[in-house]
Amino acid sequence: MSSFVSQPAVQPSLSTRDLTIRFGGHVAVNAVTADFYPGTLTVIVGPNGAGKTTYFNLVSGQLPATSGKVFVKGLDVTRAGPARRTRMGIGRAFQLTNLFPNLTVIENVRLAVQSRAGMGLNFFSIWSSHKELIARAEHYLERVSLMGRRDMHVGGLSHGDQRKLEVAILLALEPEIMMFDEPTAGMSVDEVPVVLDLIQKVKIEANKTVLLVEHKMDVVRQLADRIVVLVNGTLVADGKPVEVMQSKIVQEAYLGTSEPQHA
Repeated sequence: MSSFVSQPAVQPSLSTRDLTIRFGGHVAVNAVTADFYPGTLTVIVGPNGAGKTTYFNLVSGQLPATSGKVFVKGLDVTRAGPARRTRMGIGRAFQLTNLFPNLTVIENVRLAVQSRAGMGLNFFSIWSSHKELIARAEHYLERVSLMGRRDMHVGGLSHGDQRKLEVAILLALEPEIMMFDEPTAGMSVDEVPVVLDLIQKVKIEANKTVLLVEHKMDVVRQLADRIVVLVNGTLVADGKPVEVMQSKIVQEAYLGTSEPQHA
């Protein structure tokens, strides 16, 4: 197994220890131990059914672990629900969009800004009394190139624009740990660069820890500082992209070939 070399002086922002979940007799995630550090973008790869999204669900609290532990900045959050983990700094963008379809684009982001400001999810707050929140929401819409759709209802957006909106909401929550589950899935070719550029910009913020599940190897090569490989729920490789992409176990398990791939 390839091993990721961390900086021992830096406390991991997120850790899992022997993290496991079973569904009946099926072990979907099998004793995964890993540390994730600020300033590092880790891409989690593996074949379909490898347990990537399930691992994300365990980390973010959508699923309870059968055994093992999850730590955020050294604190055990294994029994904490998604809301508490969000308050502790975990932000999650889902493989399937998780939006309010009957609200407008700006309203969706405004609610995230409002929540981050500690004002709660008040759908009926008077906008004119919160001009600073609106300005902040518009800032995030500009970052994902959605200001032109500011007042559209989310239900009328294309799938690609919904994914961009979800990224805007995640950015608005300002989490320390950002988790993206296939952020470019379903996007057209011309929409993908906008999201990748955003993730690149997040990546260079030294205080952010970024985890990304992705199938597209060109995206992996472009973004990854580190690659973690899951196969049948088990961590089989963990290291720098050039090392992991060249390993035999990754060639066979993920790429279906024993021929070397250039990272």
